[in-house]
Amino acid sequence: MTTLMDDKLLIEVAAYYSGKLAEHGESARGVDWNGEASQILRFEQLCKILTSVNSFSLNDLGCGYGALYDFLLYKYERFSYSGIDVSEDMVQAAWQRHGSSHQVQFVVAGEPDRIADYGVASGIFNVRLGRSDAEWQNYLEATLDVLDRTSRIGFSFNCLTSYSDKDKKRDYLYYADPCALFDLCKRKYSRHVALLHDYGLYEFTILVKKLA
Repeated sequence: MTTLMDDKLLIEVAAYYSGKLAEHGESARGVDWNGEASQILRFEQLCKILTSVNSFSLNDLGCGYGALYDFLLYKYERFSYSGIDVSEDMVQAAWQRHGSSHQVQFVVAGEPDRIADYGVASGIFNVRLGRSDAEWQNYLEATLDVLDRTSRIGFSFNCLTSYSDKDKKRDYLYYADPCALFDLCKRKYSRHVALLHDYGLYEFTILVKKLA
C-alpha cells in the first residue's frame, strides 16, 4: 500500500515539478497549470474555505513557488502562511520570492510541521506518473488525513475530475471521482462539506468545514 510518506513516490513527484520549474520558471506552467487566469480561478475556489478573514493561519501543501501567497496578499491583511513542498527547487524559489516577509515560512517536506487554522492543497493529486489508480488513491486518502490532522477550522483541495471528456484525458494524470471523495469527506471528516464543480475547469474543489 502506498502511504503519504512513500519516499519513492515523493522523490518522483519532486523530480517532476523541479523539471517543470526549470523548463517554465516561476509561472503557472512552472507548476504544471495551463495559465495564470485558470490558476487564479482555482485559488478563488480553494479560498472559499476561509471564514476567519480578520486573522488566520494557513498551511499550503504543495506550495510550489508560493503563488497562493501572492493571491492571499491581495485579499487579506493579517495572516500567517506556511508553504510545504517536496521539491527543494520549488521551496528555494519560494524563499527567493517571499523570504523577506515576516508572516511566511517555506519547508521541504511531505506534510506540514504545524497545525494551522486552514489547510489547502492545490494540484498535488493530478500527476500520478506511473502509479496505478489504486496506489494513487491510497496516497490521496493518506494526504487528506494529514490535511485533517493539521487543520483546526477546515481544509480544501482540488482534483482533476473523472467527468472530463475522454479525448482530453492523459494517462499520466489522475482523474478522481468527485462523488466518491465528497462521500469520503462527509463520512470521515465533517458533516459540513461542499463540492464545487461549476467553475469551468476540468476539475473540482472540495471544502471541508470542521467548525460550523
